[in-house]
Amino acid sequence: MLNQFKESIRDKYLDFGFTDEQRKAVFIVFGAFIAIGAIFFALAQGRGSEQAQTIIPQVITPTIPAIDELLIVDVSGRVRKPGVYSLDKGSRAIDALNLAGGALPGVNLGDINLAHLLFDGEQIIVGAPKISYSRNSRSSVKAKVPTATSPLSLNSATLAQLDTLPGIGPVMANRIFAYRKLNGPFLLIEDLKKVSGIGDATFAEISKLVRI
Repeated sequence: MLNQFKESIRDKYLDFGFTDEQRKAVFIVFGAFIAIGAIFFALAQGRGSEQAQTIIPQVITPTIPAIDELLIVDVSGRVRKPGVYSLDKGSRAIDALNLAGGALPGVNLGDINLAHLLFDGEQIIVGAPKISYSRNSRSSVKAKVPTATSPLSLNSATLAQLDTLPGIGPVMANRIFAYRKLNGPFLLIEDLKKVSGIGDATFAEISKLVRI
């Protein structure tokens, strides 16, 4: 049956006066074209699949500021918006004050070094009340300088007593007193570092001379 079909095709479409040898040559050429076309098609399909496999979607990672590059500062006292603020490392007291909306009208900023370089966990008290004391009371207390064996209580010390601590003058004594008044009693000696102006060096000098 297949042979009859081939002969029918040959008789209908290839009977152009070709000899048997010429017909065979035509079949060979025709078959070669088909084979070459199939090879090119297969190669094209292979390249397409390889390109599809090598395409990797680009993932965009959002930039998030590192936590260790931020400072957490508490701004309290007589400011428009007291609260806790995050600032970049290298920020100064004036930057924190601006975030808090600035000082209220009539507040004296003379006790605050606005160019002071902030540290993490610092508290800035704006317009802290100044409590004065007489020279007599100050001099009488100065005779009793706190020592490691008789440390000064941070929660009950007067301004005059705080002033006897090394490196603590009247301005810093006022800040310690104001911090205690606004935040309540000190819970840890290390809380002294939260008072504006008391850095590591000052704290190391007075930490053995005070107690809770």
